[in-house]
Amino acid sequence: MTADADSPSELIQQRRDHLEALRERGNDPYQERFKRTHRLIDLVEGHSELEAGEHGEGPVSTAGRIKAIRRHGKASFIVIDDGTASFQLYLAVNNLEDDYEEFLSFDIGDIVGVGGPVFRTRRGELSVEVKEFKLLTKSLLPLPEKWHGLKDVEIRYRQRYLDLIVNPDVRKVFDSRIAVISGIREFLNERMFQEVETPMLQSIRGGAPPWPFTTQHHPFFIVFFLRVAPYFYLTRLVVGGYDRIYEINRNFRNEGMSIMHNPEFTMLEVYQAYADYGDMMELTEGLIKAVAKRIGLGDKVSYQGEELDFGAPFIKMTFLESLKTVGGFDLSFDMSIDELRGIAEEAEVPVNKADGKGKIMTEIFEKYVEGKLIQPTFILDYPVEVTPLAKGHPDHPELAERFELMMCGREIANAFSELTDPLEQRRRFEKQVELRTAGDDEAQFLDEDFLRALEIGLPPTGGLGIGIDRLVMILTDSASIRDVILFPQMRPEAR
Repeated sequence: MTADADSPSELIQQRRDHLEALRERGNDPYQERFKRTHRLIDLVEGHSELEAGEHGEGPVSTAGRIKAIRRHGKASFIVIDDGTASFQLYLAVNNLEDDYEEFLSFDIGDIVGVGGPVFRTRRGELSVEVKEFKLLTKSLLPLPEKWHGLKDVEIRYRQRYLDLIVNPDVRKVFDSRIAVISGIREFLNERMFQEVETPMLQSIRGGAPPWPFTTQHHPFFIVFFLRVAPYFYLTRLVVGGYDRIYEINRNFRNEGMSIMHNPEFTMLEVYQAYADYGDMMELTEGLIKAVAKRIGLGDKVSYQGEELDFGAPFIKMTFLESLKTVGGFDLSFDMSIDELRGIAEEAEVPVNKADGKGKIMTEIFEKYVEGKLIQPTFILDYPVEVTPLAKGHPDHPELAERFELMMCGREIANAFSELTDPLEQRRRFEKQVELRTAGDDEAQFLDEDFLRALEIGLPPTGGLGIGIDRLVMILTDSASIRDVILFPQMRPEAR
């Protein structure tokens, strides 16, 4: 059985034949460099005032990937793209003579450099009138057919380079992500926060519950954990005198992959001395609204059919209030543990024998409340039991000064007033050790050096973490976390 002329194998062979023909003629199809005077976006912006038939001043030198070829006898048009913009090239036999046909023999996907003046055609299209050209890179694989594009989600994630070439809207998402991160830095730097770096390899797992990735340092036979959070190191820096710090960090959590979870993800963590979770709440709301404006969003932000109101103050609601008004569960710490377990069982919320009142309430919250919180909502004052690193609430000993920002049914930020009492922190760590012994794999480890730092003295401090990937998902109306991570982790390909 022979392949069709347009089959992938035939197209690939044609490109390889073109490659060999170029080499036989003494042409190098993979050039070392090409000196550009302009990117394509520069040509678009710098020549917007040209009238039909009018030429700009002087020749330009530019380059890009061929996206389309339209042959019209002695005058043809080629569209190139360099990632900043698309631009038309005008080819004429009178300008190129014998080289005219050579240029037209190039394939879609090839990268070319050209020189010539910019003008606007009679039909109003900005173009480079090509006087000279050079093939810079020969493409050996054909791009997906332009009318159908690259639709297969699996291929889009695995071959992001191809996704970026053929799906222009994908580039817009990642341009927005870059702008969001730049906006975060600008917002914090203006408020005198300093950016720091802390270790990714940690000798003690801690800072957040999820299971870590492990690796080994062979010279000393030391087991290291890839960090699940930078919390302990950033807190040490506050002890050391850095009173306003932040880190945009990569974290690693050995958990499942889904539209909301990637094993490697990006977090912002912020710490401010002489502040509490109320200050962090104000900072969080201001930061999110500022970066939304930076990428051109208004007061109304659309996400997957839901309209979020960024113009109004974010909603505030306590943990116990949300259980009652949103979830329909009127719970309190005055109830017995058996009574709470009965309510959980009736609500089909699984609980463990070691779970206390706060953990049971949290499990009910996660099943019946969290997913209903669409508008930006601060949930305040979580149970101490599930917040072992936060300062206790002065009026409610069972609760901690902690908030989570919920949006579109998911957690976007987590913050609390740091626990500064080293003796209380040791008691809580010891309780976490007991929970681990009882089978709770997400319980914290005891970190003696961290406790030593607290004994030196941690000032009153507010700490904040924001999931950048999830925030970008909402700001770009992206359904999956994989849509906002350039190279997401994927399950192994089927063989």
